[in-house]
Amino acid sequence: MKTYQRRKLMVVLFGCVIFLIFLLFRLGYLMVLGSGYYEKKAQTLHERERYIKAPRGKIYDRNGILLADNQTVCTVSVIHNQVEQPQRVAKMLAKELQLPFTEVKKRVNKVTAIEKIKANVSKATGDRILAYGLAGVKVDEDRKRFYPHGKLASKVLGFAGGENQGILGLEVQYEKQLKGKDGCILTLTDARGMELENAPKRRIAPIPGKNLYTTLDYTIQYYCQQAAEKICKEKKAKHVSILVMNPQNGEILAMVDVPEYNLNRPFSKHLSMKQLNERWRNGCIHDTYEPGSIFKIITSCAGLEAGVVTVSDRFFCPGFKVVEDRRIHCHKVKGHGALDFTGGLMNSCNPVFIEVGLRLGVEKYFRYFEQFGLYGKTGIDLPGEAKTIMHDKKNVGPVELATISFGQSFQITPIKLATSVSSLLNGGTMVTPHIGRYIVTESGKKIRKNYPAGKRIVSRRTSRIMRKLLRKVVAEGTGNKAEVEGYSVGGKTATSQTLPRSAHKYISSFLGFEPAKHPTVLALITIKEPKGIYYGGTIAAPVIRNIFENILPYLHNR
Repeated sequence: MKTYQRRKLMVVLFGCVIFLIFLLFRLGYLMVLGSGYYEKKAQTLHERERYIKAPRGKIYDRNGILLADNQTVCTVSVIHNQVEQPQRVAKMLAKELQLPFTEVKKRVNKVTAIEKIKANVSKATGDRILAYGLAGVKVDEDRKRFYPHGKLASKVLGFAGGENQGILGLEVQYEKQLKGKDGCILTLTDARGMELENAPKRRIAPIPGKNLYTTLDYTIQYYCQQAAEKICKEKKAKHVSILVMNPQNGEILAMVDVPEYNLNRPFSKHLSMKQLNERWRNGCIHDTYEPGSIFKIITSCAGLEAGVVTVSDRFFCPGFKVVEDRRIHCHKVKGHGALDFTGGLMNSCNPVFIEVGLRLGVEKYFRYFEQFGLYGKTGIDLPGEAKTIMHDKKNVGPVELATISFGQSFQITPIKLATSVSSLLNGGTMVTPHIGRYIVTESGKKIRKNYPAGKRIVSRRTSRIMRKLLRKVVAEGTGNKAEVEGYSVGGKTATSQTLPRSAHKYISSFLGFEPAKHPTVLALITIKEPKGIYYGGTIAAPVIRNIFENILPYLHNR
């Protein structure tokens, strides 16, 4: 019996020794090998984070003029466990922040580690709140996007939201580059969540975003915006869009879509979300329209390239052309009579271009349509670009082909039209329209955006002929109101009807370029639903002339 008890005791003692050895090893592991891990865990439990927003990268025009900056603001928060006079704190914050008292009181009494009351508070208001000296109220410096020129280029730049994130335009397109890395302030607290008075604070500095330099030219953008607002007011138009670009490389010098909006106040409590979306919409890239007679440039290039027409080919215009069972009218009711192809373009004669379209035929026309890059998107570095709306080829008969030939019965965006025409006039090489020029890092390193020249879409010969023809349109034809003394401007007028046709609403437009021999600037204006006279040659061409009179001397002397 004694032997059995001794053996039992030895087993128990052995088990205890093994357990103690395990505990010693475990304790050693926790104290030596695992100390760092558990120290971090303890620190996390006793540290409170207050984030510091990283300033967004700035946006500049091509000459270094600041378009988007950052402004110092404050974020006001309360720490529930530190608030000693909740009623007084709620009243003060409601008064200074102009918020409903019940809403503020609810947030002050909310049991959270830290409760944000309001962000993007002005520095002056933040300083006044701190001056009260009330326990539990925290005011942290922050950054808010600021646009020094208000509504200038609003639909290109876009804006940043309350959390400093890009919402529209370049702000969202280049979000990855513009957005920095947030920092934070770390403070030690006790078990009740109270900050320890003499405990050191750790500050992790935010990393600013990279700066974006654009192709936009502040001076040209300003002139264009003034011109668009003037004609919009005079003609009581719904919208006026103006694009200015370099046809040789696709750089966008200006992009205007009036009415613009104040970037520092993009929202309005009086507008619904649908109305706000309409307000923010960039008609140059988001909206499609029937291009009208400017599209005759496309038909001309296709016809010349395919060899179905020459500049000296003769035509006769009685004021209409019958296609199958449809009589399609020319804008000149009495007709242009006998004229050659050059005269057809100068006078924007519909029957001439219907004939060229029919000579090409559906297969060839659609092949050139695709070759000229008119189907897909341009690839511009702005979000939300719309696609061309075109007939399915199998549904296109002679009547549809006839109307397509002079720019009706399909829809295209202004940016797509301007880009395709630029590519046809620059010698025949496809370009990519773009606004981002290069990124500058915090260290000053430039990261250039590459936009290599695309494929050849038309021969140099056809491109040269087209430039000469369009120069005559301005010098002697329907575009004569765009002529600028001392410069060789080429261009094309257009007047198209919106849908439904029964509404009798129109879009007036003009595309101009200079110099005619080697264009380095191309401008396109579209005036949507003008009141009174609506012909493109009468109301749109003079606007481009006015813009060119201002910007051509500036560009030539730059």
